[in-house]
Amino acid sequence: MPTSVEELVDLLDLETIDVNLFRGRQPITFLQRVFGGQVAGQALTAASRTAPEGMDVHSLHSYFLRPGDPNVPIIYDVERLRDGSSFATRRVEARQHGRAIYYQTVSFQRPEPGIEHQDVMPEVLSVEDAPDVLDLLRERAPGAVRVWEQEWGILDVRHAGQTGPGGGLPADEHPSRSRFWVRVSGPLPDDEIVQKAALTYFSDVTLLGTALIAHGLRFSDPGVMAASLDHTVWFHRPFRADEWLLYDQVSPSAQGGRGLAIGRLFTESGVLVATAAQEGVVRYNPPA
Repeated sequence: MPTSVEELVDLLDLETIDVNLFRGRQPITFLQRVFGGQVAGQALTAASRTAPEGMDVHSLHSYFLRPGDPNVPIIYDVERLRDGSSFATRRVEARQHGRAIYYQTVSFQRPEPGIEHQDVMPEVLSVEDAPDVLDLLRERAPGAVRVWEQEWGILDVRHAGQTGPGGGLPADEHPSRSRFWVRVSGPLPDDEIVQKAALTYFSDVTLLGTALIAHGLRFSDPGVMAASLDHTVWFHRPFRADEWLLYDQVSPSAQGGRGLAIGRLFTESGVLVATAAQEGVVRYNPPA
């Protein structure tokens, strides 16, 4: 995965093959399948390249159909579903080996004034007081340190609490909750598409893991199997993905081999800038 901001920007950029047709490159990775945040971020870039001038993306909804092959490029085919005066819609099919691996529907809107309200940002550990995720991994799961450094080392992630023993958050209303401060660890271009693609990229890193917290489990534990089924992001207000964002995540339900997780992203000043949601396969078969 990218090891510098330049590599991340390059990864989220796409080669134009033809009208509405793009190709995304692959990074060097330990993963056996394409990271979901990568294909979602690249698909958003593809859709944005075809958006009407003056319109901004406000939401994306997507499904992961098949595991992506990290050894070959991904083709992104954009269908222009609708161009209206206020909204436009695009559908992106990501393909490898002649088969669809991912679908994303993206909605764009021409900016307009309207009523305003937002959730209040929760009280949370400051960035300065929140421990680095890498330091926690060295203590609790040293075997995962190399994978994190290789796959998500471009991200600066601080752990701001979770439910469960020693997590610091009460489990009365949300038994499965986690909070992280997150940012890309270097300056990104001002381009809004790059900023939103970068947030889409890192919104997939920690979200589904929230469904495991109530059970005292982690992805790295023996017997745990997890995979994303869908992913949605709503963009509310301007932000920068290279500045600290609080990712407040809850899992309202896990059942039937699936877990649901919802996350709100706030700036340090308390502005709600985006909301993400994801459901995934979450299975646990304890080792004999």
